[in-house]
Amino acid sequence: MPATRSTPFRGKPARGASGFGSSGLGGGRSSGTSSSFGSSGFGERSASRGSSATRRRDHSGERKERKPRPTIADRVESGALAGAELTEHAREAILRTLTAAPKSRRQLMDAMTRKGYPPEVLEPILDRFEEVGLVDDAEYAGMIVRTRHGERGLSRRAIAQELRRKGIDDETATGALDQVDDDDEHDAARELVQRRLARTTGLDREVRTRRVVGMLARKGYSPGLALTLVREELAREGEEADDEPYGGFDDL
Repeated sequence: MPATRSTPFRGKPARGASGFGSSGLGGGRSSGTSSSFGSSGFGERSASRGSSATRRRDHSGERKERKPRPTIADRVESGALAGAELTEHAREAILRTLTAAPKSRRQLMDAMTRKGYPPEVLEPILDRFEEVGLVDDAEYAGMIVRTRHGERGLSRRAIAQELRRKGIDDETATGALDQVDDDDEHDAARELVQRRLARTTGLDREVRTRRVVGMLARKGYSPGLALTLVREELAREGEEADDEPYGGFDDL
């Protein structure tokens, strides 16, 4: 009788015996996850990132707490800026201001003292600048009169107020305003009236008159002159004059 040949067992291996057992993807899955991502994984990285972020916040806070840069007044008071260095510092500051735009002597003095430069340091510098023509109140005032009257149509009264605000003394202002006489003012006012009336065509006469008179008043012209010019220009357009004096605006 022939011997019976034994065949190898071809069934599925038991779990835990090999391959997929406790050391494979089976039972070791939960323990592997715990060991690799727990104490030595994302937890430590998060803690490290947290401490870095804290350091960055602390560092940012330190930058915000830096002391402000000392002003000119602080440096002068402490003695850090004095003598020839202070004089040169003030001279350069005035030159920078003049390079940006012309100024009167009073404007320069006020601006520099606000920054902290002592008046006794500024006075000699401004005297010298006047000698060489870098500061010239008469020329500055004349320029203002020409531009304000020629480009904006301002009256002498309005220009005089601006010169006073800019620190020009009355004598210098009067000399500069001599460039504009009564005829110049009258012509400038009439041109302003014509331009404004042209933009209000079709509106009620009273509305047009009020707008033009208000515009001329803001430019320094008297209500009497403004109303006279308005009535003349409206008559040129063929509109009838009002019965009341000055068209009902005699109370202005």
